[in-house]
Amino acid sequence: MILLADGGSTKVDWRVVDHGKQITQIFTKGANPFFRTSGEIAEEWKEDLLPFIGKYTIEEVHFFGAGCANPEKNAIIEQAIVQVIPAPVIEVGSDLVAAARGLCGREKGIACIIGTGSNSCFYDGQEIRDNVSPLGYILGDEGSGAVLGKLLVGACLKNQLTPGLKEKFLEQYQLTPAAILDRVYKQPLPNRFLASFSPFLTQHIGDPTVYALVTQAFREFFIRNVMQYDYQQHEVHLTGSVAWHYREILFTVATGLGIRPGKISQSPMEGLIEYYNQ
Repeated sequence: MILLADGGSTKVDWRVVDHGKQITQIFTKGANPFFRTSGEIAEEWKEDLLPFIGKYTIEEVHFFGAGCANPEKNAIIEQAIVQVIPAPVIEVGSDLVAAARGLCGREKGIACIIGTGSNSCFYDGQEIRDNVSPLGYILGDEGSGAVLGKLLVGACLKNQLTPGLKEKFLEQYQLTPAAILDRVYKQPLPNRFLASFSPFLTQHIGDPTVYALVTQAFREFFIRNVMQYDYQQHEVHLTGSVAWHYREILFTVATGLGIRPGKISQSPMEGLIEYYNQ
């Protein structure tokens, strides 16, 4: 049996797969190796993952996650896996590899992730050949949940929203301007905090100030990232929670820029299951 993992910054989606058929699904907390040690991750998986998969004979583990961008960080995840699931075959790769394989299979294309963070690449059907660095939510990550949340908070605190919307936002999340600044500048994981406001944007997407904020963020994602690849010759596929929930706006913004949208999925997992069954 194969264990596949799609690890975002917020959660990891695990699937036990046997000959292309899903046996079970488990969710655990995010396991970004930039923020956590192998010991911490392993202890968590022993409690939250192992009880659900211990009865299966796992022959291969393929883990793709946010932060798995170089051998040093990948080793942190691999060491955690070995402590919990000592399978004969262990592969650790970036969430972008998962997106490319899950969205494009073995065909050429441009694969994008828009979730808590954002990323993109040109995939030749076997490997990622080009990647515009996402740079994180402070310098980049255009269109991501963290950046959408950052833009919302900034617009809110600078009184750029439709009158009354600022008060609705602060009341809905039980926040004050001082509390927001403390969470962003002094507390850990401000990207997750900011990304948690994406539902407010979807709830009020009909408001002109909200719609303008969201569409401009997606325009910047396409212009600063996707349009650096050969987008005129290849479809652009997208995956991630933000891509899925804003798929209609993404489609509109992309086509307006002359970009051909392809698949838009909430998760690359279904495509990965098919990929590893070939």
